[in-house]
Amino acid sequence: MPQARRKTPFSGKAKKQQLQSKKQNKTLLMPTSSGNTSFDVVSVNYQPNRRAQSNRYTLKFYRESDEELKMKKEEALKALEPVSEAEMEIDPSNYFPPELSFPQRPPWDFNMSPAQLDAQEQKYFREYIQSLQNSRHWKDISYFELNLETWRQLWRVLEMCDILLLIVDVRYAGAMFPPSLYEYIRKVDKDMILVLNKIDLVPAPAVAAWKKYLTERYPGLKVVYFTSCPGYNLVGSGTDKAGLQVRRRKGRLRMCAEGATKLLDACKEIVEGKVDLSAWEKKIQDESDLDFDEAEVGETIVEKPDTSYYNHEKYKNGVLTVGCVGTPNVGKSSLMNAIMGKKVVSVSRTPGHTKHFQTIFLTSQVRLCDCPGLVFPSLVPRAIQVLMGSYPIAQLREPYTTIRYIGERINLPSLLRIQHPDNDDTWSPRDVCDGWAKQRGYLTAKAARLDTYRAANSLLRMALDGKLCLWLRPPGGIENFKSCEELKYIKWVQAQSQSDSQTESVSDTETGSESQTEGSGESDEEEHTAIANKFAALSNE
Repeated sequence: MPQARRKTPFSGKAKKQQLQSKKQNKTLLMPTSSGNTSFDVVSVNYQPNRRAQSNRYTLKFYRESDEELKMKKEEALKALEPVSEAEMEIDPSNYFPPELSFPQRPPWDFNMSPAQLDAQEQKYFREYIQSLQNSRHWKDISYFELNLETWRQLWRVLEMCDILLLIVDVRYAGAMFPPSLYEYIRKVDKDMILVLNKIDLVPAPAVAAWKKYLTERYPGLKVVYFTSCPGYNLVGSGTDKAGLQVRRRKGRLRMCAEGATKLLDACKEIVEGKVDLSAWEKKIQDESDLDFDEAEVGETIVEKPDTSYYNHEKYKNGVLTVGCVGTPNVGKSSLMNAIMGKKVVSVSRTPGHTKHFQTIFLTSQVRLCDCPGLVFPSLVPRAIQVLMGSYPIAQLREPYTTIRYIGERINLPSLLRIQHPDNDDTWSPRDVCDGWAKQRGYLTAKAARLDTYRAANSLLRMALDGKLCLWLRPPGGIENFKSCEELKYIKWVQAQSQSDSQTESVSDTETGSESQTEGSGESDEEEHTAIANKFAALSNE
């Protein structure tokens, strides 16, 4: 047998060049139409030790320049300036101007070969990016998806679905609802259902206010409430590593019957009897009657990624196809698991965990399509995008801007019960991080200095998980919704009793006012499942 080739020396310089070439392969440079400016694009969840197919659907965003990072780090030393409640009201039309529409699949026909179709889409996407770079909003555009393969998954889901489920986090609903997607669905004569997810993390009046605003602003849009962890399915109490009180789900994962019922009712209004949904209704009823270990689940089918031709036929073969779309980390996969009553798709806090669309049959007449999370082009501040979970916190190069955004809306020193590192009364984002690092014992390995970055990441993860309850209001506020009819249902899902109406003062928590530390005492843990209420109660001790 021939002997293997003799190994040649491999110097450190050659290794450095090899790593640089790998980095260049995973980094995309997109020049503008003038050709004299380039923008660095980074794959935030790139897997260097995996095969190329594994990185086909990685999230790609523009990277900040070193000058921008230096400027932001200098801003972190400036004092926090609390904002008013009016500045916390957001309008989706301000964040999504008409010029920033999402890329739509160019026209095609069955006479085109796959190579011709691919070339046409590549050309269209390059022109789309260049049009954004030449727009007047370019300097203000935040993170958005730059991977064509991920947009192809959206195109496929939009072509296949009869009803589109747009899932948003109710805490940042106005920053997650792209009006261009709503206009597109109306243009192709399909229907959209907006799912306000994670309603257990905000006060009940805020949920009702967002539904009222969105249904009036966008005619024909149906809005339903949902949470994967309703309060009545939680049991016990305890503390996590940060000393915060938490409650855990009892038993195994079970169908969220109330959310599935609301979704079923909305689908019934749309299909108008053209699809038999009795099996879905029976499944919900059976799930409500069975014990945790007796509930049956449906069949799961994961399709191979296919972005080729598809000719849509509404309610084909009597099957209702429901597409699920939303930004990363909004809870699409968790919602599908909660509807199914078991884990059918994997979930993760890492944005971009869902690589390609997956097809799950809820019943023989209802099919769900889970689309990968997409970040639409918008003017949403990058600090909000980090809090929404659209960008991985672990790969954030400069966390202080987001800490400032939180600190100007929540009284962090009082809630965290931290001491100023310099015994001063003026707090900056850096001071907040140093104080939290000192309290938690976060120190660097070599010099044993305060690990400010680790403390900042810890605070950002707490905000993402809802332990720091920051939420944005719809235009007009929530004052007129503290006695509406839907509060009873929302509070039931949140496991709040009617006697807890006084706890709605938690809305003052986000204003950064001192009223959050002047409560009338600690509430009953069994009745208050909103983590913000518990956090405020801890700060009163």
